[in-house]
Order: sequence, then C-alpha cells, then structure tokens
Amino acid sequence: MNLQQLRFLNEIVRQGLNISDAASALYTSQPGISKQIRLLEEELGIEIFVRNGKRIVAITEPGKAVLAIAQRMLHDAGNLKQVAEEFHSQDSGNLTIATTHTQARYALPPTVKQFIKRYPGVKLGLHQGNPTQIAEQVLRGEADIGIATESLALYDELITLPCYEWNHCVIAPLHHPLLAEKKLTLAKIAQYPIITYDFAFSGRGKINAAFEAANIQPNIALTAIDADVIKTYVELGLGIGILAKMAFIPERDKHLRMMDAGHLFKPSTTRIAIRKNEYLRGYSYEFIELFAPHLTREVVAKAMHVSTLPE
Repeated sequence: MNLQQLRFLNEIVRQGLNISDAASALYTSQPGISKQIRLLEEELGIEIFVRNGKRIVAITEPGKAVLAIAQRMLHDAGNLKQVAEEFHSQDSGNLTIATTHTQARYALPPTVKQFIKRYPGVKLGLHQGNPTQIAEQVLRGEADIGIATESLALYDELITLPCYEWNHCVIAPLHHPLLAEKKLTLAKIAQYPIITYDFAFSGRGKINAAFEAANIQPNIALTAIDADVIKTYVELGLGIGILAKMAFIPERDKHLRMMDAGHLFKPSTTRIAIRKNEYLRGYSYEFIELFAPHLTREVVAKAMHVSTLPE
C-alpha cells in the first residue's frame, strides 16, 4: 500500500467513478490506475469497487470505509508538508479565504490591510461565494479558512467558531413614506416591494422566519447576492431594501436612508470555518485573530484539538 494508490482511489471517487477522468486529472494512464487499484484490493483482501465488466459502477461498503481512511491519510500527508514549509518559510506562502461578498466588501478590508502589512510575503486570495460554496471549498482544501453566517455550522466535517453578531437594517430612498414612520414594524415594511438577499446569503432565513412568525406575507420584489446590488435598485426606486447593517455606509450611501431593524429580525452570527485535522500555518492563526480578536491561536488550536478527540 502506498500514497499513490490512495490518491488514485480518492480521485476516482472525486471524478464520479470515471477512471479515464481520474487518469487525466492525475496526468497518468488509465491502465496504470486500474492496476494499482487492483493491487490495493488484493493487499487489503476486499473489493473496493463494484464493477460491470471494466466499468466501475459503485463503491462497496468496505470500500467506503477504506476511502474515508485514505482521505484522512492524504490529508495528514499534506499536513506534513505544511509543517516543513512552516519552519522553512514562516513569513511566506499562500492563504486563501472563502467568504461572501458582504464579508469581503464590508467586514474584511481592515483585517486584509493589517495582514498584508504584517505579512507582505504571503499571497492572500479571496474567493467569493454563497455559504454552501464556501463550505465545500474549505472541505476540498481549495480554501484554508471560510467566513460566512451560521450555515457553516451545519457541516460536521468543519470546525466553526463564532466571530461576531450583526443585525439587519431597512433602507429606502430619500423622502420615502416609510421614513416618516415613528416605529418600524414588519406590517409597515410589508406594504412596499422589498429588495433583499437571495435565500442562501446573509441571514435571509432570519428575515423569512420573522415574517412567518408574524403571519405576514412580504412582497419580495427582487433578490440579489450582494448588498451593493440591493442598494442600487433601492436607489432606482424599485422598493425598500433589507440588508446587513454593516453594508450601509452613510458617507457613501448619500441617496439612501437607513432604519435599524434589530428589533424585528434575530441577529445573525458570522463564523469562521476550518477543516477538521487541518494544519494551520502561523500566519493563518494571525489572520483569524486580526478578524476576531477573541479567537486567539490558543482558542482556535484548542477547538481543533477537542474536535478530534474520540467520543
């Protein structure tokens, strides 16, 4: 048994059980992969795959157990390389953050600025997506850290830690009649077309839950994946907007007015996500602490250690 065989096994599954695609992805030959998988099966004394002629059509139950162990071993092998790199170049390398537009645009800039100043030799990348895409990027190792709302906590394969809570607000064009209301209510909001986030983004579930609990049907006229788009269409007079309060900047959004809606919608929690058993470079811990000062290296390392203990 060797790591190459485990890489072949993992890639076959990743490519939907297509050996040709796996061979292409790994720059090797299809017969070579087939031979190595057969050798692995012979050594283990089990069939990893169900075959129909030369085609692989499914993975067996013992094969699923082997795959899980293989993926952990490959992950640990990657961690060994990270350890070596950590000691050879502590102030250089790569750090990829997967996050939403709202976090990248409104929450992360001060952290990114400080980090780049402190670690000019580290290449920092920001990948934007919805929470599901963010979680999947972290799980696949395409991103080192994920930053999004509560939905990241739904993934058992990830360690998630709370960064901060935030609330929604309602925005409207200048002189909109809603601005004259002394008290903002869900019923008054529902009288107008609403422009807000797509369901997968920025606490949209909290917005829906509030209206459902009040038995009020909101008039959702338009949804978008980022706050800037919402603000643009509110400025055009197509409706009022519901968005993250952090996304409203008075000095920039001069053609809009904001009303706090913290009393109407439950607060949302921004969380960081890290893959279980991940080896983090020192500067990765530093980035997390710059973004959320209470998440020190000791706190994060302890959370990662506890999560790997047997139950």
